[in-house]
Amino acid sequence: MRYLMTSFGDGSTPDEKQFEEMDKFVAELSAAGVLLAAGGLEPGGIHVTSLGGEFTVTDGPFTEAKEVAGGFALVEVGSREEAVELARRAAAIGGNGTTVIQQVFG
Repeated sequence: MRYLMTSFGDGSTPDEKQFEEMDKFVAELSAAGVLLAAGGLEPGGIHVTSLGGEFTVTDGPFTEAKEVAGGFALVEVGSREEAVELARRAAAIGGNGTTVIQQVFG
């Protein structure tokens, strides 16, 4: 099963030790064939809104820095519980925040 994990931090910048620990964690998941893709996300981004056949394109930022998704990981694991455990391990390195886990269908 594939899961998309999106991380929302508390607005603080990770320190060098956290970056090093996350690099090791990412390397471990990559070597195990679990990590399909990962990366940081630009704050704000672009919103494309569709309403009644009309499209509006709006550049960010849109929300407070603490509410912006900071990164994502696409993983392939055997169960929902495994995805939750990976999110817990990542959060232990990354610090305060929230991770949203969504199963990817198809």
